[in-house]
Amino acid sequence: MLTLDAPAQASHPDIPMSFPRRRTRPVAVGDVTIGGDHPVVVQSMINEDTLDVAGSVRAIQRLHQMGCEIVRVTVPSLAHAHAVAEIRQQLQKQYKDVPLVADVHHNGMKIALEVAKHVHKVRINPGLYVFEKPKENRTEYTQAEFDEIAEKIRETLAPLVISLREQGKAMRIGVNHGSLSERMLFTYGDTPEGMVESALEFIRICESLDFRNIVISLKASRVPVMLAANRLMVKRMDELGMDYPLHLGVTEAGDGEYGRIKSTTGIGTLLAEGIGDTIRVSLTEAPEKEIPVCYSILQALGLRRTMVEYVACPSCGRTLFNLEEVLHKVRAATSHLTGLNIAVMGCIVNGPGEMADADYGYVGKTPGMISLYRGREEIKKVPEQDGVAELINLIKADGRWVEPHTQGDE
Repeated sequence: MLTLDAPAQASHPDIPMSFPRRRTRPVAVGDVTIGGDHPVVVQSMINEDTLDVAGSVRAIQRLHQMGCEIVRVTVPSLAHAHAVAEIRQQLQKQYKDVPLVADVHHNGMKIALEVAKHVHKVRINPGLYVFEKPKENRTEYTQAEFDEIAEKIRETLAPLVISLREQGKAMRIGVNHGSLSERMLFTYGDTPEGMVESALEFIRICESLDFRNIVISLKASRVPVMLAANRLMVKRMDELGMDYPLHLGVTEAGDGEYGRIKSTTGIGTLLAEGIGDTIRVSLTEAPEKEIPVCYSILQALGLRRTMVEYVACPSCGRTLFNLEEVLHKVRAATSHLTGLNIAVMGCIVNGPGEMADADYGYVGKTPGMISLYRGREEIKKVPEQDGVAELINLIKADGRWVEPHTQGDE
């Protein structure tokens, strides 16, 4: 299982290593807390049919062992809601009580009420929770029509809110740009404003029922829309005295390199502004592929330390060894460690200065020889062929080495 550390600490007191975060209220989801002073939480979603109990249990366990702290399952029917009860029982029996979120859409009151008994959080989509039948040739919504549907939403939502409140569980109000209700589209247009107002309508219902274990998400497949919606949500919450945590994600980001770039651009930009308390990278790939991207974003911003941070120069004519090959060897030998900064630099010209914040450095000294550093201090010069082994010995001498995990250790 992935080992999780606290946010990165600066090696120099004047150098910030992470970004200050907007203060939000803590919301418990099982044994994980979103918001407050807690680290940014990583989430994902299994793609198995929830009716496949055994397959879902295996998928949830795989994700959790990789470091996914909260796992979402889709619940499109009452049969699926009943299956979730069995999934959680099997997890408790075979593994552990992983924090679970039920995804409920489309007139989901009965489904949501049932599954709320068996999960730690229920996610609803305001645009789909109460179906609004489209009216041909509509040009506007009258205030009477708007109020009538708003009251129907309240009547439908209230039992779920009360159930979650009484059980001490949480709700995610998850607005998607692509599924705004017809009423919101006619009133606010296909805009971030419509997304924010959709969320606020549901928040107000929850607050009127004295329920505040709420997480908000405003997702879009276009990064500029996602950024604008979340910034506006923060602005409106600040104006209204609300402090709910935000779940960040670029929905339907796609796959491969571009899917990762889109997700990182949207999620990372907001985290760098102090916005965001939990994240999910939505890739059209196996859910397990999402977790490393999440942690890479958090590590790059200094918000979590879950792996070694490698510093390596891009190589140039001064490089005294095959830098790409050596970096690969160093990474292969040390990537199981947590929280270290290791630099691999091609020459002595830039090496010591550019790797000033590293815990350990591997620097080309002269042809065939490398220097090993602890921080800014040169410790020893060794032949290049012994460099990786001697780096490991240095880490061991400092008591910071752990043996790599292998199958069968548990």
